[in-house]
Amino acid sequence: MNRFNFFFVTLFGIGKISKIPGSIASLVTTIFLYFTFYVLKISPENILVGVIIVFFVSIYAVNIFIKNLNEKDPKEVVIDEFIGQSIPICLYEIAHQEVKNTNEVLTFYFIMFILFRIFDILKPYPVNYYDKNFKNGFGVVMDDVCAGLYVVAVLVLYMVFSS
Repeated sequence: MNRFNFFFVTLFGIGKISKIPGSIASLVTTIFLYFTFYVLKISPENILVGVIIVFFVSIYAVNIFIKNLNEKDPKEVVIDEFIGQSIPICLYEIAHQEVKNTNEVLTFYFIMFILFRIFDILKPYPVNYYDKNFKNGFGVVMDDVCAGLYVVAVLVLYMVFSS
């Protein structure tokens, strides 16, 4: 069970990469979701349900992982990046289910990746609130959920003002 939990919270060991594991996990998530939607043709609603399930499981799994650690948000825990990066991509796909130009999709995926990394690193309020005030699995996961929701807000504003 501990080995499974380790692979889950580190996203199959990505979190153990010594340099920028969070960015690598976000990039792998972005590529994985593109493959899932455009090669496997799995519906974004189904993937979003899976992300929601992963959200709840990850709170519990991260709590188990950090229980005996001094660092309550260790860099090797990157399941939160998976969740946070998945939110804007899934919502983008749900909102744009018509046939899209591949270049447009890749551009939006790139923008979502960059924006998520910016919000996750800079941690504007309330991202920093969860990061500072909840030293548990909930805090570890929620700061990335908030960063993902910031990306959604920026994209919605962009779409409103550009139309």
